[in-house]
Amino acid sequence: MRLWIKDPLAILAEGAARGVVVEAGRIVELVGAAGPAAPVEQILDASGHVVIPGLINTHHHFFQTLTRAHPKAINKELFDWLKALYPIWARGLDRDAFRLGVRLALTELLMSGCTTAGDHHFLFPPGLEDAVDIECEEAAALGMRIALTRGALNLPPSQGGVADERFMQDDDVILGDCERVLNLFHDPSQGSFRQVALAPCAPFNVTKSIMTATAALAAKHGCRLHTHLGETRDENDYCLARFGCRPVDYLEEVGWMSDRVWLAHGIHFDDDEIARLGRHGVAVCHCPTSNMVLASGACRTKELEAAGVAVGLGVDGSASNDNSNLMESVRHALMSGRLTYGAAKVTHLDALRWATAGSARCLGRDDIGAIAPGKQADMALFTLDELRFSGAGDPLAGLVLCGAHRADRVMIGGEWRLIDGAPPGVDLARLRDEHGRAARRFLEA
Repeated sequence: MRLWIKDPLAILAEGAARGVVVEAGRIVELVGAAGPAAPVEQILDASGHVVIPGLINTHHHFFQTLTRAHPKAINKELFDWLKALYPIWARGLDRDAFRLGVRLALTELLMSGCTTAGDHHFLFPPGLEDAVDIECEEAAALGMRIALTRGALNLPPSQGGVADERFMQDDDVILGDCERVLNLFHDPSQGSFRQVALAPCAPFNVTKSIMTATAALAAKHGCRLHTHLGETRDENDYCLARFGCRPVDYLEEVGWMSDRVWLAHGIHFDDDEIARLGRHGVAVCHCPTSNMVLASGACRTKELEAAGVAVGLGVDGSASNDNSNLMESVRHALMSGRLTYGAAKVTHLDALRWATAGSARCLGRDDIGAIAPGKQADMALFTLDELRFSGAGDPLAGLVLCGAHRADRVMIGGEWRLIDGAPPGVDLARLRDEHGRAARRFLEA
């Protein structure tokens, strides 16, 4: 069946003034003034919608929706924030709470216009060894694409790590489960709904041995690698003290300077390091909201892109961002970028590009991230009927500048997964109640 999304108020695609035609889960035509080239069976009147590619989130920690604005962690920078929360997570995270945390994060992302959700999961306490499986199940229930990661923690505080001892796993356990998850879930084909990356947490939480071993395993399976890097000055100091080098030097030492790598944050890189990352094809996920909440610094997005580094966008963990709304992060990326570079240097189109085409590059995908013939039919449709948009002269700019935060419709692979602002079949009030009760247990932990 051919569906014409007809006459949008605005659309983020060249040559599609009268919309797009979707068939068999893909975009098959950009419609110009003459109308569709072939008959269509169904029409959606999009005259009240701004249409953009589905947003792609490339860094998150779903479980952290359970500890948002936690009294013991607010008003802290990264290391102190982590040290406050790790014991709380260790005492309170079980299967039921984890599933609700994941479900809420994915639902929030979907409602914000996100079609592909990346998560960096690294907590596998006893009884939650199949955390990645649960994430896969929850994404499938909502019809979302997901970039799963099998993370790791194996450097206990007694050896200089930051994470709680109760989350530590042996290398053999980590690598064995990496193999299991890759064999079960990694689908590199065009249009895939689930792909897997290997993702040791950060230089201050894992050993060199697990970094090198996961690099070798990723090369064997042809999958991607992900970790935090360059987030804070404390991390730079830690690497200098522990490894005798800065984080990018460490990355090269463990075999991670590759075009199959994307990094979260990437704030504290110098000019030479940015050039090296660009030469090796490493990508960076910009997390503006989290960076501002934790006062970590500003990602050097313009210098990174100029060096050939793909820049994507992520909400980061809900406990540091305090929400999972990727459209809000688009606006924050614009504002923080302008504060860094000036009003004319970062535009709404830059911020939207980071959340779409740039994020697709972070995940190594060329089938999503744009509205173009042959791409997967992943699109987010927003209305501008709230008071905040009244008077907006440029609909695409207004979407970002006036603060859009909730999509009206979301299509993933040609299927409507959000209609009238809500996922069909999801009881949002019940989800809020169940998740809220699970989260309250973390206040008691």
